[in-house]
Amino acid sequence: MSKLVALDEIQAAQQRIAGVAVRTPLYRLERARLRMAKLAEPEFDIYIKAESEQPIGSFKLRGAYNMVAQLAPEALKRGVITYSSGNHAQGVAYAARALGTKAVIVMPDNAPEVKKQATAALGAEIVLVGPASSERRLKAEELAAEFGYAMIPPYDHPYIIAGQATCGLEIVEQLPGVDLILSPVSGGGLLSGTATAVKLASPQTQVWGVEPELAADAKESFDTKTLVEWPVSKTVRTIGDGLRTQSLGALNFEHILKYVDGIVTVSEDEIYAAIRIMLSVTKLVPEPSGAVTLAAALFHAHELPRARKVAIILSGGNLEPHLKQRLEEELAAN
Repeated sequence: MSKLVALDEIQAAQQRIAGVAVRTPLYRLERARLRMAKLAEPEFDIYIKAESEQPIGSFKLRGAYNMVAQLAPEALKRGVITYSSGNHAQGVAYAARALGTKAVIVMPDNAPEVKKQATAALGAEIVLVGPASSERRLKAEELAAEFGYAMIPPYDHPYIIAGQATCGLEIVEQLPGVDLILSPVSGGGLLSGTATAVKLASPQTQVWGVEPELAADAKESFDTKTLVEWPVSKTVRTIGDGLRTQSLGALNFEHILKYVDGIVTVSEDEIYAAIRIMLSVTKLVPEPSGAVTLAAALFHAHELPRARKVAIILSGGNLEPHLKQRLEEELAAN
């Protein structure tokens, strides 16, 4: 087994990213507003950890900055590279700009246009490849070897895990007595980090992952205790573009097996419903990948442990404008 991230490393990351990443608020989802939306009222209070309010609109800034900030000066001079469908791309680009270095980002050609544009606006050089997560990783490794760029992986690294873990540490600080925390899961950076921080700081709190049924490689891996990989032809089917990674990272999987209590999946219809609900009853804008936790809380409570206080991580708010407009028009028509 690899060395797992320790609490003091997470606390050090918390200090390192302070002033760059935001200590995001935790909003209570008012039950009365759910009743007004004609939804069944849950038996627990829901609190939304709004990572959509990070400077890049997603939690990914935490891990990216934590890793880039620890590079040696000579590595910073050469520049950094990563592979990402969008949010980690922006995190690395933002961190690189803040620290005065070049960023090269390998992105899939089917990444949302809003994420491509945001990454370019941060000054990064974008290289487009096919939709497979393995394809963009291989291209990034090839460019790193050719030009000497420092690789900033999207999830499978202790510095990334420690950075994302600060989100979980904030939740237990902000909501004493939280019973259950729900985190999206794709490559596993956020879930592994959150679960590690929470179990080390608040062992009684349950931590569960949530992913789309159409990209449920993490649940299969967790249930079988064997790291599996799904083909891109399957994972690309989900609207949750940030959750299409074909497999958990190896180090993330080790943390998940040790600290995570369970993983639940949600349907595409439930993801769309959760986006609509959040748009209608809160002032928050969720991207599909960030809405899966609300979908789990509202539609899969029977699969989750009994709880009074449930915190759900809204991992990102980079919703495609055309999709946002369509959903808002549907809400207005009802």
